[in-house]
Amino acid sequence: MLTKIYGNVVTKDSVIEDGVVVIENDTIVYAGTHAALPHRWNEGDIETFTSENGYIVPGFIDIHVHGGGGEDFMNSDENVLNTITSYHASQGTTTMLATTMTAPKDWIEKVLSEVNKYRAKEMPYAQLAGVHLEGPFISSKWPGAQNPEHISLPNVDWLISWEQQYPELVRQVTLAPEQQGAHEVIAWLKEKGIIAALGHTDATYEEVEAAVEAGLHHAVHTFNAMTPLHHRKPGVAGAVLSDERISAEIIADGIHVHPAAVSLLAQLKSRLQKLVLITDAISATGLEDGNYTLGDLPVIVKDGVARLEDGVTLAGSTLTMIRGFRFLVQEAGLSIVEASQAASHNPAELLGILDATGTIDQGKQADLLLLDASLELKQVWIKGRALSTDSR
Repeated sequence: MLTKIYGNVVTKDSVIEDGVVVIENDTIVYAGTHAALPHRWNEGDIETFTSENGYIVPGFIDIHVHGGGGEDFMNSDENVLNTITSYHASQGTTTMLATTMTAPKDWIEKVLSEVNKYRAKEMPYAQLAGVHLEGPFISSKWPGAQNPEHISLPNVDWLISWEQQYPELVRQVTLAPEQQGAHEVIAWLKEKGIIAALGHTDATYEEVEAAVEAGLHHAVHTFNAMTPLHHRKPGVAGAVLSDERISAEIIADGIHVHPAAVSLLAQLKSRLQKLVLITDAISATGLEDGNYTLGDLPVIVKDGVARLEDGVTLAGSTLTMIRGFRFLVQEAGLSIVEASQAASHNPAELLGILDATGTIDQGKQADLLLLDASLELKQVWIKGRALSTDSR
């Protein structure tokens, strides 16, 4: 059976007005104008979806997400992973990285084992492309909502062991590049094609630049948990803003980063296709205000904002990719194309999966979203399968 989706088609570089995307099984077989649609795609058993003045965009790819729907990746088993991936799929995420916390080695190893088993079978919801290790190799000066008791110096032997046991499972490692042993880890990550990212770091501008020379090329939740920009001491933020080799994550919720700072980052990174939208979502995402945990730390969510018990420290977010996407367009002033690049193309390129997903092109996996004119989510397809949605 064929599926035809009508709307304005958002491609990597432009918007095709009055467009149509045709899905056959799990593959995009046509993406273009309605007028140029070959006659053969108008015959047979066809399911049709339409969004007048709306948009068809590639499925979102979230490379930094800790949980959702009441569950945390640190507690991974099949039910937990189904809960998290089904919730975020309902919000437009079609691919994601299971993101860990700074935790004891055996806790991290349990997550790796469970995610590895889960990926070995057909995944019914958002696809887990692997694991993002956020810590434990971070700075005790910038722990954020990570438990400082579990911080470790960068240890390449742990990574070598995990890679041998679970080949190509770890896709991103976040660390503080100023820590002893960090450059050895970064060089190993570069050799293995794993994203070497800075985060929760007290590094100077010069230390970041030295790490980039060693192979570091990505920054997690830019502006948060890093040395800020100062005109005489550019710090980590200054290095991320000024170095074109560094791609930059952003939590676009208007809480973690002011819209003006999001816009500034976008002006510097969007033209390079190095802006990456993330949620940093925690277990509370999709649920009501109340008491939750992030890793092994208690978290209080009030008015949708998650903080540690001190009432000050932000503890991840309750953001979804569709809300972040709308924020980029409606609050930060990005075009639909730029926002789509940040939410889909750029993370796909960073992960090395752009040949399969991340843009709307013939022959690619049918990971697609149908939005209305207000950028509200109407329908999700993952590998050509239509999923129900609960747009928030």
